[in-house]
Amino acid sequence: MVPKAWRDNSTIFAFVMESTFKHSKTYRFETINNHAKVKTVLYVLHGYGHLAKYFIQKFAHLPEDLMIVAPEGMHRFYLKGASGRVGASWMTKEMREVDIADNISWLDALDDELSKSHTIERRILLGFSQGGSTAIRWKIHGKTKFDALIVWASDFPPEEKENTKQLTDNQSTFIIGSNDEFYDLKGQEHLIDYYKSIGFKISTYIGTHDIDGDTLLKTINQLYLTNH
Repeated sequence: MVPKAWRDNSTIFAFVMESTFKHSKTYRFETINNHAKVKTVLYVLHGYGHLAKYFIQKFAHLPEDLMIVAPEGMHRFYLKGASGRVGASWMTKEMREVDIADNISWLDALDDELSKSHTIERRILLGFSQGGSTAIRWKIHGKTKFDALIVWASDFPPEEKENTKQLTDNQSTFIIGSNDEFYDLKGQEHLIDYYKSIGFKISTYIGTHDIDGDTLLKTINQLYLTNH
């Protein structure tokens, strides 16, 4: 019989066993240009602390025949204290591997659901900041097939550096602003050099850690309109 607890230096340590089980969850996503005739979809994955309903507004100026889909990370939280503005994230360091797998599973399920009501011929995937790592993982491990990948101001997930060959079968672009407050000049150069070394096209602009509208439109024109 295993004792319920043991004592050391007057401190009681309980024997705790961690377990998990699967159960359904309701996920949220936002869309723009959601009509039956669209044949190209742009999935946009937000950064840490964003909500999809606000993040998607950064893509409202894109062509009307391009459906924008903004899934929302499964973890919502108050940005400051216990009330006020709410943000979402894709994962934390806690149960990291489980959350990564759950993200990929539900993002694939989302594409399956949209494919029931739309004849989707082309898929473009964009991930910003924390969403960039999620986008890379989805591209590598998900069953959804993408025609182009845009990683915006994001580190490359370290556990995927052995899987970079799976990102060379489509058009891949890395974008970062010259005044990004999360990366100093050395950090930007390191990211650019790495993404370039694995076959990504590089695009920079004068700006901060945000989606730059002109750069976005130019990139989408190159990836989408020229081959439309």
